[in-house]
Amino acid sequence: MNEVVEKAAHGMLPEWAEVRPKRLQHIERVATLVAEWADALSLAAYEKQRWVAAAWLHDALRDARPETLRPLLDDDFADWPGPLLHGPAAAARLRTSGVTDETLLRAIAYHTVGHPDFDQVGRALFLADFLEPGRTFDPVARAVLRARMPHEENAVLRDVLRNRMAHLISAHKKIRRETVAFWNTTAG
Repeated sequence: MNEVVEKAAHGMLPEWAEVRPKRLQHIERVATLVAEWADALSLAAYEKQRWVAAAWLHDALRDARPETLRPLLDDDFADWPGPLLHGPAAAARLRTSGVTDETLLRAIAYHTVGHPDFDQVGRALFLADFLEPGRTFDPVARAVLRARMPHEENAVLRDVLRNRMAHLISAHKKIRRETVAFWNTTAG
């Protein structure tokens, strides 16, 4: 396991992280949630470490200004809006730090929008980021969904994706192609 990832698995952010105290509290709640799910699923210690590391790293650049993140990214993210750049930028910084775990990098890069090629760590991070108990929007519904995790992951994932896409539609916002493709992997 890469040193940066190993440190993150123990709650240590890289020196390049830009995280304010409120964001750090969110990261800690996401990490706690994925660790609980990993334990409930009796995952191997190594896999649990990957999940926790992904949680610690997913918002490592969330408080950075988007204009400082865009130069870190390749053309795949050219059309992404500023508020979504922190995931791909964190994954890019991790690559330059020697991280080669592509499924972990994908989980971090796409944690806000989802990705059809997510493995278990990607799905867990996507869900934990949305369901963590500090989120103030519709806390009762989120608590109900959290209570169904991790043993009803597929059904919860469909519910979360459906809710997120419905919100984007009602707000007349674009739904990213990755999100639609992710939905298509869970539907039917």
